[in-house]
Amino acid sequence: MIKYSNGQTYSPKDIKKKETKSVSSLKRHLSSANRGMDLEGDINASNEYYKEHDLCLITKRPTPINVVKVDYSKGAIITNAYFEKQSTTDYNGVYKGRYIDFEAKQTKSKTSFPLANISKHQIEHLKHVLEHGGIAFFIIEFASKNEVFLLDAKYVIHFYENGERKSIPYEKFTEVAHKIKRGFAPRLDYLPIIEEIYIKS
Repeated sequence: MIKYSNGQTYSPKDIKKKETKSVSSLKRHLSSANRGMDLEGDINASNEYYKEHDLCLITKRPTPINVVKVDYSKGAIITNAYFEKQSTTDYNGVYKGRYIDFEAKQTKSKTSFPLANISKHQIEHLKHVLEHGGIAFFIIEFASKNEVFLLDAKYVIHFYENGERKSIPYEKFTEVAHKIKRGFAPRLDYLPIIEEIYIKS
């Protein structure tokens, strides 16, 4: 029996039980943390890997905000700000001399990707990228299926402007999109797909 300064007593059996519970709790936490890793985090980590290995340079666009008020008494905390303008897409950069621009989206639906998740100004921006010879696409995750696809922007633009449906069926992804391989480093290895469909072709 072990007696602590606060008056509580524990037997070695109690301590072992508590340690086992702590380890189980930690395992559950790590498991849920891995499941909860968001798409943006995976892409950012992959881009960092690509940069460190001098493969390409893809960066996340910062959200344009106008800071109105800052509280310096609390360590320069922004207390009032607003968005200056609508952002275009999430990521852009360059690979082997080609300009790359893409948007990342996630859906919980098992059957389709809702087009309501995309803004008209994003469609217009990607159309301009294509018109100027850039590479434009979407990285879309079906969270419930744990599957991530790279879908060329021209397909999304077609569905968006055609107006026949309010979503892109999952089956269409299996037909024309490219499934991105998941791993440790990089987490989402989308660069080989860009190489295959945009650079080599």
